[in-house]
Amino acid sequence: MNGERAQTQGAGPPARRIDHIVMPVTSLDASRTFFDTLGFTVAPNAAHPFGTENACVFFADGTYLEPLAIGDPAAYAEAGQGGAVFVSRDGAFRFRRGAPGFSGIAFASDDAEADWRAFRASGLADGDVFQFARIFEAPDGARRELGFRLAFANDRRVPDLFFFCCQALARPGDRSALTVHANGVTGMARLVLSEPHPADFVALLQAASGHTPVAREDDQTGLGAANVQFEVLMRSTLAERYGAIRGAERGLRLEGVVLTVPATGPVEERARQAGMSFRHKDERLVIPLADAGGPFLAFEAAA
Repeated sequence: MNGERAQTQGAGPPARRIDHIVMPVTSLDASRTFFDTLGFTVAPNAAHPFGTENACVFFADGTYLEPLAIGDPAAYAEAGQGGAVFVSRDGAFRFRRGAPGFSGIAFASDDAEADWRAFRASGLADGDVFQFARIFEAPDGARRELGFRLAFANDRRVPDLFFFCCQALARPGDRSALTVHANGVTGMARLVLSEPHPADFVALLQAASGHTPVAREDDQTGLGAANVQFEVLMRSTLAERYGAIRGAERGLRLEGVVLTVPATGPVEERARQAGMSFRHKDERLVIPLADAGGPFLAFEAAA
């Protein structure tokens, strides 16, 4: 395979599609301003019963970003003390890494119970299957209750990133208006992860995604997922390709999300007019979420 060695998948879980990326933020207002400035359409705020709230950015390819803030500190603390995995992992990420950043990768699921059993068979199940409901507000103002069932995976070597499967128990209705963005973004192309020794996490990525990672001779790892590509980079390659910086400490992290856009120029012009920091890496436009060398969004022109 021209310098690559494929990992044998064998009998494992079904291949999973990326559903959304959890993005802890300190304020939904600040997050909305950031995305509005870059030409994104942002959904109305929505509250969770365990104290968090989101204002999602949906894409035409079916994926979305979930900017997540703490809306009710008392409910958030109570849920965390009660062992809610989602809240516990969110709190740990905020304590260790701060915000904004990318803390979780959610896979779409038709059966979270079956996904939990697959995680348990792999030694990765974290807590029990978790179910909750929240209100979704459509672009026309109509409101309806949505239910979700989540199954979490945990690897103690990875304190700054968690994986879970998300089963929607009801359809949200037509949200196509929320997937049209002034900047032309249509969806996710890649997730950029980092680790000093990427090959050490091939088994975890395979168990979480159901896909077969490929470990390359340069100690990078790629994953041809069903709808979004993964790349796991050493810190030198991360800096070379995206200008992001990380230390030598171990642990898999999600550093950035690469989005597909007809052309990067309009996004760059919006960033320039707003005084936002940005950089060019090859043909990619990279916009940091906050610190220049920290987590980022990248934009690539569609082929």
